[in-house]
Amino acid sequence: MIAFDYTGKVVLVTGGTKGLGRGIARAFLSAGATVIVCARTPPDAPVTATLRASAPESGGRTAVAGFVRADVRDPEDLERLFAGLDRLDVVVNNAGGAPYAMVAGTSPRLHARVIELNLIAPLLVAQRAHPLLAATQGAVIMIGSTSGTRPSPGTSAYGAAKAGLHHLAACLAAEWAPDVRVNTVVVGLAETENAAEHYGGRSELMSATIPAGRMAGPSDVGEVCLWLAGSGYVTGAQILVHGGGETPAWKWVASDEISR
Repeated sequence: MIAFDYTGKVVLVTGGTKGLGRGIARAFLSAGATVIVCARTPPDAPVTATLRASAPESGGRTAVAGFVRADVRDPEDLERLFAGLDRLDVVVNNAGGAPYAMVAGTSPRLHARVIELNLIAPLLVAQRAHPLLAATQGAVIMIGSTSGTRPSPGTSAYGAAKAGLHHLAACLAAEWAPDVRVNTVVVGLAETENAAEHYGGRSELMSATIPAGRMAGPSDVGEVCLWLAGSGYVTGAQILVHGGGETPAWKWVASDEISR
């Protein structure tokens, strides 16, 4: 495992109290960063990690992330969030998600809110963070999804928003270079605390469709974020964290494996 040292750096992770966001926050905490997580509700337990920074005397101590209650879709909440920051080196736009909802017969407001959370909110967070990040030659990391790269029936608005997020990151990378780097981590099927509910209790079968043999875990995504935030030249990139992708459906249909 590559050792990263973020001692003295300040990192903000939106939606960092659970799931992938919690894993990302823990990765930066373990590397010595001061980490702030925000969400609409406080975490059930503090976000902590064992420090494993490069200095030998640092290892073994427990680091704790700071928490700020904020809805990233609300400009007033964002003003309050950023008003408490004197320095910022990395922003990880992780907050997002969507319920399963077919487009036909569902509320237009639902789809608008999904797009607002997964596309507009990351834009607003990045916009508000820009002056602080420019001062430190910092980085924005967008947490994207393979739903934005392939058809996403049942989560169409989410997939469209993630596709827009990927493009937004590329645009900001060009607009803000060379002062602020902007990259995207495109996550595939992921194993989090709500995976069983999200995948209908079929996580094991889902994992079998991935060449790597398992879903991505929060720590897998966290390690990629550590590398992206520290690489001084990479910007405008999309890093696929999907274990080799998803095996095409035709392969399953053409074999007897699907009936097992």
